[in-house]
Amino acid sequence: MGGGRGEPLVLLHGIGSRGQVWAPVLPMLEERFAVFAPTLPGASVRELADEVSRLAGPGPFHVAGSSMGGGVALELGRRGAARSVTVFSPIGFWGPAGRRWCQASVTAARGCARAFAPALPGLARTSAGRVALFGLFFGHPGRVDPAEGVADARHLAHAPGFAAARRAFAAHRFAGPGALDGIAVTVAWGSRDLILPVRQARRAAALLPSARHVRLPGCGHLPFADDPRACAELILATAAA
Repeated sequence: MGGGRGEPLVLLHGIGSRGQVWAPVLPMLEERFAVFAPTLPGASVRELADEVSRLAGPGPFHVAGSSMGGGVALELGRRGAARSVTVFSPIGFWGPAGRRWCQASVTAARGCARAFAPALPGLARTSAGRVALFGLFFGHPGRVDPAEGVADARHLAHAPGFAAARRAFAAHRFAGPGALDGIAVTVAWGSRDLILPVRQARRAAALLPSARHVRLPGCGHLPFADDPRACAELILATAAA
């Protein structure tokens, strides 16, 4: 998905997610960029970086990524394929316990999406239901559009390549800055992130000292519905730096 006109911007989702997760920020970004937000299958970070380069061309292009997509965005930046990189709670800055928690929590969310599939639309219609369904991923789950939230949950339940991507987490660590040192990089973390807790941001700051490091107050793992303007402005500012 995507649209707009201008310099190319690629938006990359996390494990089990889809390009539509960026919908809350698209109107602001499409005023400045030609946006491409593909839905990608599961694979390792390096394999997905190869796939993005195949789909989007050799670059350079601006890139933003969320969670596993953040790991892919950083890998593209390391390779010199990016003009700028903005990432939201990227994988790869975890320790063993943090990585296992991430694997377990997204697996549990997938299992719940499958188990409660018939009840999803009814639950999503109420604020309490949205908290129960989406509270693991959003700081303000009540703000999630019910129809989009249900569609996201259904995609997670049946996302192709989920198991392979989850297994690949075990071997993934941030591999060093490479070409990232020569471009604008922003690393943002939601203060209410329950999937990749914000303490991992300290490791990111230590390994990427030349990047801008930002907290998003009140935001969860997927901050785009929590504070779409703040997320869009970070991407715009990084691209303009």
